[in-house]
Amino acid sequence: MKAAGEPVLEVDDLRVSFATEEGVVQAVDGVTFSLRAGEVLAVVGESGSGKSVTAMTLMGLTRSPNAHFEGHARYKGTELVRASEDELRGIRGREIAMIFQDPMTSLNPVHKIGAQIVEQIQAHEDVAGAEARARAIELLEQVGIPRARERADSYPFEFSGGMRQRVMIALALSCDPNVLIADEPTTALDVTIQAQILDRIKELRERTGAGVILVTHDLGVVADIADRIAVMYAGRIVEEGTLDDIFYDPQHPYTWGLLGSIARLDRPRPDRLPTIAGLPPSLADRPEGCHFRPRCPHAFGKCTETPPLEARTPGETDHSDRCWLGAEDKRRLREVAPGEVGLSAREQAPT
Repeated sequence: MKAAGEPVLEVDDLRVSFATEEGVVQAVDGVTFSLRAGEVLAVVGESGSGKSVTAMTLMGLTRSPNAHFEGHARYKGTELVRASEDELRGIRGREIAMIFQDPMTSLNPVHKIGAQIVEQIQAHEDVAGAEARARAIELLEQVGIPRARERADSYPFEFSGGMRQRVMIALALSCDPNVLIADEPTTALDVTIQAQILDRIKELRERTGAGVILVTHDLGVVADIADRIAVMYAGRIVEEGTLDDIFYDPQHPYTWGLLGSIARLDRPRPDRLPTIAGLPPSLADRPEGCHFRPRCPHAFGKCTETPPLEARTPGETDHSDRCWLGAEDKRRLREVAPGEVGLSAREQAPT
């Protein structure tokens, strides 16, 4: 992994809520993290955990009359949460770029892809159209678009899903951003194309030293690319650590469940993969205390109180979790498959 540099993005106690007919939806609840230059931070969790809202808030894309924001998000000292639209327009695309989840709805269907890349370049840089087009073609070549000069005059519908995602990457890289946010960049792509997309992101990090936030629901996707991982559930980060911390020494029962649902090549093939019981809670009506409590087979009395995100293992500095279980209890319980635990596991939990 590439050594990370100084922090370029710092998020502190970020809270995002929306007023709806069902009540206040607390989509992001006290999220804190930092991103260093040259670092890949993976934000993982099930759908509805607040990953995309967090990412889009950094870009100023969740602003609406029913939205309410608290906390801070600073890019090189510039406050993003309360920045004006003019300030954000200067940052979006040039300093912080985003690869959106669905390239078909993110690309303008009535404009040629080359023209869309040229438009972004000229929006941020004073360059002639011919120079911007030459750079657009070069970017398309870099992301593996064959016959890039010819395909620059094609429309989005003339590309496959994987090729459209490559165009989105070229668009995001067009101004050499310092931070790249990739929101589910491999969703709905076959495994071969997934690997190619991730390789392109790694090449960007190595070539430019950009910090990368990779948003995904699949821990398997980040195993070969992430430096650090933040696990989100119901709007909160419930565990954060290095790649090795999360994969080899996970501390939160929700993380155990995510890891348990991944097929392992070093173990006998199970009849079916374990699953986490139940469904994520409505963000308009979240459980008190630990939000994972109703689905956790190891819940006990203290879980009705909200656990802080902190290191609970002596000597830990960069690995933290949001769980009341003690270190010894975790070591004893975490090897139990999440799809097979029952009342016996709950009975073993502390009281």
